[in-house]
Amino acid sequence: MSRLSIHKLRELKANGQRFAMITAYDYPSARLVEQAGVPVILVGDSLGSVILGYDSTVPVTMDDIVHHTRAVVRGTSKAIVVADMPFMSYQANADEAVRNAGRLLQEGGATAVKLEGGSHVVPLVRRMVECGIPVMGHLGLTPQSVNQFGGHKVQGKTPAAAAKLINDARALEEAGAFAIVLETIPAPLARMVTERLSVPTIGIGAGADCDAQVQVFHDMLGIYDDQRKMKHAKQYARLGETIRQAVRTYIAEVEGGQFPTAEHSFEMAEDSLAELSHA
Repeated sequence: MSRLSIHKLRELKANGQRFAMITAYDYPSARLVEQAGVPVILVGDSLGSVILGYDSTVPVTMDDIVHHTRAVVRGTSKAIVVADMPFMSYQANADEAVRNAGRLLQEGGATAVKLEGGSHVVPLVRRMVECGIPVMGHLGLTPQSVNQFGGHKVQGKTPAAAAKLINDARALEEAGAFAIVLETIPAPLARMVTERLSVPTIGIGAGADCDAQVQVFHDMLGIYDDQRKMKHAKQYARLGETIRQAVRTYIAEVEGGQFPTAEHSFEMAEDSLAELSHA
């Protein structure tokens, strides 16, 4: 079965049909997400925080993203797999940017790449698209620039900043981006951008009027329910507590001798046992 085409997403927008995107970073989570029906999976550089334990996305490398993208691709057959381009994989020069984007498709097996930024990355987007590399844009709060922003703050709140974001979105679309993530911007601004583009907008902390929404797998499933509290994230489960309780039960059964039982053990033929007893 072939993967969903990126062109299908524009068709969904044209028909007023919203869709969901979710992050996945390994084979089992990718399988579960696709089996649930999600059409787009993002191998986000958020893996730095939720998988590798970093304080931000900045330390994530190309090799990290390639490695995790391979696992996600192996776990899926239908979903569009978008791989994030990590910090400094595209900022130095255009040739290196295109080579790195190509690695994510050629080595990682991704359908498309995502990169952060507005007008300054437009030439890169255009060149990548011309090379046959599908590109998803990312505007608003761009996590790789968190040190420059001074933290995770809402972007586009002033008229000037909002106008720039609208112009950047148009420029990305004109350069060939097939979709644009809008992160942590005012909902009315996200609505304006969505109405002015023919490509889908994918919101995270950008209100309900985007064409799609994206959430981090570990946030929505409550795996880090004791640590991560994001205004834009909704917990649909509390798997962190479920996992902890399951492990506590396992520990108690091992310590108390209730596990393993005969059900979880393997037998040996009586004649073999008899022969060993005389050995």
